[in-house]
Amino acid sequence: MTDSSTGAGAAYGDRDPDALARRAGERANPDRDQHFLVDDRVLDRIPAYLPDDADTSHLLEIGGGAGALTDRLLAAIVAEGGDASTGSDPASGREPAPGRLSVIERDGAFADFLREEFATAVDDGLLDVIEGDALDVDLPAFTACVANLPYGVSSEIAFRLLPEGKPLVLMFQAEFAERMVASAGESEYGRLSVSAQHYAAVEIVERVPKEAFDPRPAVESAVVRCTPRDPDYEVGDEAFFLRFVKALFTQRRKTVRNAIRNTGHISGLDDPEAVVDAADEELLRRRPGDLDPSAFAALAELAREHGSPTEV
Repeated sequence: MTDSSTGAGAAYGDRDPDALARRAGERANPDRDQHFLVDDRVLDRIPAYLPDDADTSHLLEIGGGAGALTDRLLAAIVAEGGDASTGSDPASGREPAPGRLSVIERDGAFADFLREEFATAVDDGLLDVIEGDALDVDLPAFTACVANLPYGVSSEIAFRLLPEGKPLVLMFQAEFAERMVASAGESEYGRLSVSAQHYAAVEIVERVPKEAFDPRPAVESAVVRCTPRDPDYEVGDEAFFLRFVKALFTQRRKTVRNAIRNTGHISGLDDPEAVVDAADEELLRRRPGDLDPSAFAALAELAREHGSPTEV
C-alpha cells in the first residue's frame, strides 16, 4: 500500500489535512467562507454518522476544499466495496457493487487540485469533481450527502438537499444546528426547526470546537444528521405550508390570531379573517413558537380551506 503522504497514488483514509493544504498550494480563505476541517479525529468520525441502513453507493460532498473529508469518504466507499486493489470482496469472493463520490467545489483551484490529488480515484470511476456553485449546479443522483458546508449559504444548501429525501450528515454553525433540532416552546425553535423537521429526523451528533478548523471560524460548529422520514401529519400543499410557517414566525411574539391577520401578504391568504373565525380559540391565543409542526400543519390546512390562498 502506497504511503498516504505521496498524493495521487496514496491509499485513502489517512491523508494528513495539513499536508493536503500544502500540496494544494493555497490556504482556505475565510473571506470566501472557507474553513478547512483539519482535526483527524473528527474527520475520521464524520462518515460513520450516516444511518446504518443508508445507501452509500453514490455519496455527495459539497465544498471539497483541499480534500481532507474527500479522502475519508473515498476510504468509506472502498471499505464498503471490498479490497481496493482487486475490486473484490476477499471474504465472499463476490464482485461488490461499485460506489462513487461526487464533490461539488466552486473554487477552480481547489477543484483542479482534487482531480490531481485523487487522480487514481477519478480514473477508477470512484470520484467525480463538479466545479461550480452548489446552489446553481445540477445535483447528481446522490444517495447520501456528507459535507462541511460553507456557513454563509448553509441554510440555502440544506434546503436544497432536504427535499431530496436522502440521508445527510452536514457541518453547520452550532447556533444554526441548535435551531434545526429545537422543539416547540424552546427559545431556539422557529421556522428553521419546523421546516427541517418536516423533511427529516434531525439530531446533533457531535459538537466541534473552533480549533478543529484552519483558519479558525468565529463560531463553534456542530455535525447534524438528517434521517429522511414522512411527517406524522399531512399537508395538501407543501409550498403553502412552508410559506405559512415562514409568515407566522415573522410575528413570533404575537398571538397566532394576530400573526395570521398581519401576514396575509407573506402567506398569500386573501381572507385571513376567515381563518381566524374558523380556528380554535385556544389555539389562537397561543404564540407561533408554542406550536409543534403537526399543529402548524393542521392550521395551514384550515387556512387553505378558509383563507383562499393565492400564489405569492
